[in-house]
Formats: sequence, structure tokens, C-alpha cells
Amino acid sequence: MDVTLEQPARARLITADEQALPVPVTLRYACADPLAVHLDFPPEVCLDGGPVSWTFSRALLAEGLGQPAGAGDVHLWPCGGGRTVLELHSTSGLALLQFETAALRRFLLRSYAVVADGEEDVTAEVDRGLNALFGAV
Repeated sequence: MDVTLEQPARARLITADEQALPVPVTLRYACADPLAVHLDFPPEVCLDGGPVSWTFSRALLAEGLGQPAGAGDVHLWPCGGGRTVLELHSTSGLALLQFETAALRRFLLRSYAVVADGEEDVTAEVDRGLNALFGAV
């Protein structure tokens, strides 16, 4: 069964002048892509006016709730007072988002109810990817 979990979340975009602007986002997890979580932004908050989705590992989310984690384009760390900061890097710049840790933890626990931690079977996904790349070679 193909299950997709979605959870609206309230984030705060931290601006260069240290203001915290509310940003609606949706956290998404799909058993079809069991190692990843997705952070979906609606068109009205994106620079190009279209929806944007960031994808990163579920393990990174879990690690970042307890200690600084991440490399490359996505970093997470606890920020005291029950908050977690998510830092996103792109060619357009940098975004710092602050979330309530409890909301992220609730989403993570709900994702474990869909596919338990350590039980991700990506064999079928790898086979589909290899078939797409190599066909019947």
C-alpha cells in the first residue's frame, strides 16, 4: 500500500535583520521514498511564484532534532526553548527557518508509524531506477 503522510507546520523565516516572519509549509513523507522527507512551500512564499519542495533524509531530520547535523544544502540544529532551526542553501541564497521541535518530532514519529526506522526497503526503488537508466541492457 502506497501511503503518503502530510502535516502542515508553522515555520518562521528568520530575516537578515532578525525578524521572524511566519511561513506556512507542509511536511511530507511517502513510503514510496522511505529514506526521504519533503518540505513543501506554497507558491505565495517562493521567489519565482511557483511551489518549491526541498527533499532531505529522514535520518538527517532525526539527528538534527538532538544535535547539529547536515552537510551541503541542508543543516538542522536545536535552538533552545523547544525550537529547531533548518538552514537551506540554494543558488538563490540562504533561508533560515525556525520550527517548534515538538511539531517536527511529531511528524518524525508519524513517519515511523508508516515505515519503521531501519525497516526502509529500497530494493524495489533501486531496481526501478536501474531499469530506467539501463532498460533491458
